[in-house]
Amino acid sequence: MSLSSIAGLDVSRETLERLGHYLELVKKWNPRINLISAKTLSEAENRHFYDSAQVFALLPKHAKSLVDFGSGGGFPGLVLAIIATELMPEMNITLIEADQRKASFLRTVLRETSVSATVIAKRIEQIEPLGCDVATARALAPLPLLCNFAYRHLQPSGCALFLKGKTWGKELEDAHTEWKFEYTAHTSQTDSDAVILHLRDLSHD
Repeated sequence: MSLSSIAGLDVSRETLERLGHYLELVKKWNPRINLISAKTLSEAENRHFYDSAQVFALLPKHAKSLVDFGSGGGFPGLVLAIIATELMPEMNITLIEADQRKASFLRTVLRETSVSATVIAKRIEQIEPLGCDVATARALAPLPLLCNFAYRHLQPSGCALFLKGKTWGKELEDAHTEWKFEYTAHTSQTDSDAVILHLRDLSHD
């Protein structure tokens, strides 16, 4: 990967090489299983990798476990796993992806980059509660449903970091009809209309 640094993170050449190999695998597999939109493939470094990497700076320093919902092609969870290998090596990361072909892709990237993470190829609601410190998701589901997933798989003191587009304000309103939570909206570094929603103290309304 050509970026000398990612999302303001000081990472080694080895981490950048791992991310670069991951990008090449996306390009190789994408025609077969549609990991990302074909029209964004030429700008995947910024649209997908950089976009995902910016989440890392928001992870709580004490966090030891993270679950990524609906990982798909690995954004943001697999990008975070690669960076964490260097910067937070004690972090246990779980990638949930029900599509067996995409789960196979995720395992291939992990194997070829020598990165450790767990891939679970099941539906999120079918998995026993994981009790993680952090939950992430990108382009998966409306916020009320994401809150339901987070409530199931986070420990009580855990938090969620969800990447959301320009309708995030409306999604917040909808979520607040069912859930109580504190939140901070961090403006995305790749899209001024998008945010990373940092949710905490999640409970049923």
